[in-house]
Amino acid sequence: MIFVTDLDKTFLRSDLSISEFSKKTWNEFKYPVTIATARSYKGSKSLLNGLELKYPLILLDGAMIASADGEIIKITAIDKILGDEIVQKVYKTFEDYPLIVGFDIPGDEKFLYPKKLNPYQAHLLKNYQNDSRVLNIEKFRALKHNLKMVYLGDETFLKEIKKFLHTHFNVETKLIKDAYGPYYFLTVLHPEADKAHGLKHFEEIMDIDKTDVTVFGDNINDLGMFEWAGTSVAVKNALEEVKKRADIVLPHTNDEDAVAKYLKEIQ
Repeated sequence: MIFVTDLDKTFLRSDLSISEFSKKTWNEFKYPVTIATARSYKGSKSLLNGLELKYPLILLDGAMIASADGEIIKITAIDKILGDEIVQKVYKTFEDYPLIVGFDIPGDEKFLYPKKLNPYQAHLLKNYQNDSRVLNIEKFRALKHNLKMVYLGDETFLKEIKKFLHTHFNVETKLIKDAYGPYYFLTVLHPEADKAHGLKHFEEIMDIDKTDVTVFGDNINDLGMFEWAGTSVAVKNALEEVKKRADIVLPHTNDEDAVAKYLKEIQ
């Protein structure tokens, strides 16, 4: 058996901390346990201090799978030609640039943001002030490998961009309310770069049948992953749509160490 958990609002507490109980439970758990997150490798690793990471990590909503020490196992990215076309056409129509996470050279992760920020981008970037990956770009262009392109704004505006993208491009999009701020994310990915495909590739890498995989989640981007797992588990604070699609709904929230308490029962 293998257990795979989302991070934000699922395994992590709302202040992004991990309790000592959760750390101890994770490190002593008798089965493999790992993560599937929208966060990057560096962004995830910085939050997981105290956890013993031994197995591949599903990152950037499934766009990348990396080993516990950061070696890239698989990437599914938007190439530069398509990335530039998306950036330019969306800007021409909506006068808005995305944030971009990706790289030109594998392993050299970058987080690009435009010179002129909208208020939502400015709010988010306050959390990345000391992050060496973050680069302010005057002439905004895509990277060679664009793992995710993210537009921030209110729901109505982003729905218009989403409609535009699906009219003009073959891409995957996820529109999700931010867990910590008063705005929405519209994440643009390669059509096979989502948690569903990420988990499928993970199962192939680990040579395990989906029936032996249990996943934990709370949000819309976890639903695809639920389809590729034998057992899907929603935390108490999950969205109602996620709870309806889960095999199990836990009686505890992320702030009450829901995932760790579930794992503890199995120990």
